[in-house]
Amino acid sequence: MSTAMPFDADATLLSDVIAAVKASGVTLRDRYTSHARGVSLDEVVGEIHANDDAVLDVLREPLLRARQGSQWAEDELAGGALPPGEWWVVDPAEGNINHVHGMDDWAVTATLVRDNLPVLTVVHLPLTGDTYTAVAGGGARLNDRPLKVSAKTDLGAALIGTGQAKPGEDERTFRRIGDSVTAMLINGLVVRVSVPATMQLIHVAAGRMDAFWQFSDVRSGLVAGALLVSEAGGTVTDLAGEPWSTGSRDFLAAAPGLHAAALKVLSTIA
Repeated sequence: MSTAMPFDADATLLSDVIAAVKASGVTLRDRYTSHARGVSLDEVVGEIHANDDAVLDVLREPLLRARQGSQWAEDELAGGALPPGEWWVVDPAEGNINHVHGMDDWAVTATLVRDNLPVLTVVHLPLTGDTYTAVAGGGARLNDRPLKVSAKTDLGAALIGTGQAKPGEDERTFRRIGDSVTAMLINGLVVRVSVPATMQLIHVAAGRMDAFWQFSDVRSGLVAGALLVSEAGGTVTDLAGEPWSTGSRDFLAAAPGLHAAALKVLSTIA
């Protein structure tokens, strides 16, 4: 993924963004319980909103201050292209539904998007202390270790993932997900269906998983993982095989040796 500004101009931001995301991660960790919170839908949604609000109170101002002139993408479930310029696309509790149900698959993410391409990202896992980072042109890292995608070339040996981007998507999207899972179960080795997307994409970037696809354009779940996978040597496109951006309607991130085979399978899903 290319960027119109030099790598150094973005890399100088990284320490400030890491500090802001880690500080907000403390807030989210302090709200975590090992038991589920909420029984009714209203109670669960209330817990989710409370998590978001608590983290954003810590995260928003430091990020806007770190990059003067940057703007804030307000709706974390929104999709589609952003207006030109620099935008912070943040998920204050990526995997919020897991957090409120007492599971450990959640994170805080902050990604700087320039002209609809992610150029810097930080994904912090407060329970483990792990921090995934990438700057366009500078590679991807887990803490201080460089990340590299899988070297696999056989889709039949691949661990592949997908999931829904948000509750309440249209029936056609849900049917496409089901059909695509069936197709990948036939052609791949094992398919994981889970949320959130970022928590699968960090595994693709680290070479633990081999591919991830999604029939959705929810920006906040894809921008961080897209940059991490790309900078770790992976291939990131839409399901027509075109380079991915926030304006794309769907998503595929894969090890380069598997991308064409995965795309061939998924392109048959109506």
